[in-house]
Amino acid sequence: MTGFSHVDDSGAARMVDVADKDVTVRTAKATGRVDLSPEVVALLRSGEVAKGDVLAVARVAGIMAAKRTPDLVPLCHPIAVHGVIVDLRVDDSGVAVAAEVRTADRTGVEMEALTAVTVACLTVVDMTKAVDPRGVITAVQVESKTGGKTGPWAR
Repeated sequence: MTGFSHVDDSGAARMVDVADKDVTVRTAKATGRVDLSPEVVALLRSGEVAKGDVLAVARVAGIMAAKRTPDLVPLCHPIAVHGVIVDLRVDDSGVAVAAEVRTADRTGVEMEALTAVTVACLTVVDMTKAVDPRGVITAVQVESKTGGKTGPWAR
């Protein structure tokens, strides 16, 4: 299984050793969205969702999730997360979610950005499902990253 850094020569899963990598400032941006009914969008815009401030709770959930990524993703390194910004915007068909994560460490923060977006989206669904359980999480993806040996990358 050549080309997969998390698999050894025998095919067994392994955690990549990053001890010899340089510490650099690294960032990652990810996005996703929750498609919602017009009724839920109207409640979000008016601030009348019975469970409370959906966007504020989802923002905090995303930040917390970024910090807990190695507890959720089996071979993800525990790293010092130095900054997390989670942005949620209501549009006519739901909520657009974006996260940016920053560190100065030996490995990137793409998984932390993806986790932040995904958990923020899950929180939106959880807090709106009583009104309409048909919320759909879509298009979760890394948009860009900086730092490390490979340098910057953007979709």
